[in-house]
Order: sequence, then C-alpha cells, then structure tokens
Amino acid sequence: MNIIWLGHGSFRFEIEDQIVLLDPWLNGNPMMTEDQHAAAITGATHILVTHAHFDHITDVVAISKQTGAPVSGMYELAQFLAAEGAVEGQAFNMGGTIAIGDKVSASMVPASHSSSADVANSRRYMGNESGFILRGEGHTVYISGDTGIMADMDWIGDFYKPDIGILSAGGHFTMGMPEAAYAAKRYFNFKTVIPCHYRTMPVLEQSAKVLADGLPGVDVVEPEVLQAIEI
Repeated sequence: MNIIWLGHGSFRFEIEDQIVLLDPWLNGNPMMTEDQHAAAITGATHILVTHAHFDHITDVVAISKQTGAPVSGMYELAQFLAAEGAVEGQAFNMGGTIAIGDKVSASMVPASHSSSADVANSRRYMGNESGFILRGEGHTVYISGDTGIMADMDWIGDFYKPDIGILSAGGHFTMGMPEAAYAAKRYFNFKTVIPCHYRTMPVLEQSAKVLADGLPGVDVVEPEVLQAIEI
C-alpha cells in the first residue's frame, strides 16, 4: 500500500488494485503546485469525501469528471456532488460499508466538526461530517477526517482495530498535536500514525514533533507532498 499526501487533508491511496482519493484539494491548496496536479489524480478509481468544507470538496466534481472516478460519502453530500456533475458513487451513512472494487472497503465512522458549503449565495448544510475506515492489503486505516477528540474513538478503536491512523492534528479547526497524541494513546493501538490538516497555513501547527514525542513506540511519519509512504 502506498499512502500519498496531497497536502492539508487530501490523500491518494494506492491500495490493492484501486487508487482512492480522499478529499482531493488542488486549486488553492498552498501545499500543491499546479505542475503536481496531474500526478496527484492520475489513475484515480474512486473518491471519498469526509465533509463539505471548501478545502475538501472544491475540486471534487472536476476531478471526478476528468478521471471518471465515482464519488462516495455522506448521503446528502454525495447526492449534492452527483447533482453538480460528479460521477455517482455511493451515498451512504454512519456505520455503512461500501466496496471499492473487489478487495477494498470503506466504512463510514463519526467525526466531530461541521459540514457546510456555500451554494447560491447561501450556506447549506450537507449532512454530518465523517471519517472512514479503509481496509485492504491486510491493513485497516482509520481516517479521522476533521475532528476533535470524541468518545466515539473508543468503539472505533475497539471494533475496527486499525493499525494505521491518519489524524487531523493541526489545531484551530481540528485536534492539535497534543490532542491527537492523547487520542491515539487512549483509544487506539496504532503501529503507524500520519498527521494531516497541518502546515497548510500559519494558523495551523507546523511540526508533528509533539505528536511523535507523545507516542513512543509508534512510527509517526511526517508526510511530504507526493512522496509515497509505503506500508
């Protein structure tokens, strides 16, 4: 499995025979240059969206049209994106699991954030924010989505037993590094942790040292844009 950071909360997963994009944000993403866009999305077979904020869905419809990748996520949000022209995927909800190809699955789990988009000069809510459990190649990946610490992490860790955690940890809008370290230590037994939703802008944390120091014995990998983390 290759886990490839696209900056901020965006990822590319090369898993089994699938290429899954998570919240792909290209245009306006301070971590991505225009000449990196093609490498970020080439070959995409599916797109997952966690919530409706601009830094997570701005480019989803265009990428879906360009690649032919269907878009799946929270019921209201997935239906909205399909109506806007995205290739229709699965509009599902908390606790649901969808197949991505024959060997990969994604389960929707709670997050604690908000989920709205500007539509026709008004703010529209798009159902609940979410995270995902992505499974394939013998690994279980917990994708927190944008979230603070929440009690739901207890059952998510106990039931799914993820070995890899991708945690929003930049602070201000999500957990910071101390909170992410606390959550990982209290609720999960990760072998690998990858922070995200940081370094994008000055208001966010710029280093994951506090996270790494708080998780001795866990491989905390600070991602670099378009550099594959091989699991």
